Amino acid sequence: MIDIQERLTAFAMLGATWVMWLLVLLSIIGVAIIFERVYYFFASRDDVRKLQEDLRLLLAKNDIAGARERLSQSESFQAKIVYSGIEVVEDGSAAVEERLAGATSVARTQMERNLGFLGTVGNNAPFVGLLGTVIGVIKAFHVLDEAAGKVTSGLMTEVGEALVATAIGLLVALPAVAFYNYFQRLIRYRLTWADALGRDLLAYLKGSERKGSQ
Repeated sequence: MIDIQERLTAFAMLGATWVMWLLVLLSIIGVAIIFERVYYFFASRDDVRKLQEDLRLLLAKNDIAGARERLSQSESFQAKIVYSGIEVVEDGSAAVEERLAGATSVARTQMERNLGFLGTVGNNAPFVGLLGTVIGVIKAFHVLDEAAGKVTSGLMTEVGEALVATAIGLLVALPAVAFYNYFQRLIRYRLTWADALGRDLLAYLKGSERKGSQ
């Protein structure tokens, strides 16, 4: 037990500086992911309302080739998902539905890439900062003990370092959580529109199948 306490004390004597550098590193990685995801989503944006109008108009004319061409012109995930379904339109609505489901899963995975790290940083950075604070307080008590209870500049430095660790942890966590939530809402929005476009295609196919059976 004494050996463990001595090891923990020796660890605390390292100070909270390494914790703050760890938080800075996590912050840099998080910012890089945020910029990469912002560019990624910006590059794949489109006017999906206009896309839906054009798709419905082409399907109403039974112009499958034109619908394929219109979808291929869009860089959006919504268009790519529906395009994967319209490729097998000759195989029936069941085949199209399976293609849409598979393409949606792939698109979700692509859009969520690296967001797990961002969410982890947002949830745990405050605890990492708190660890730095605890370490700093332990070291401060050690400095106080060495100074026989006198308040010295070294003691104040250790206390200040401990408080800064918590502040840095919060500063790292807040933007990470904010952008993680924003990206998740954006993903849900895009997948909702993809589902709407896919249902338009399925409605057209099922209507055509009913007319054919009659």
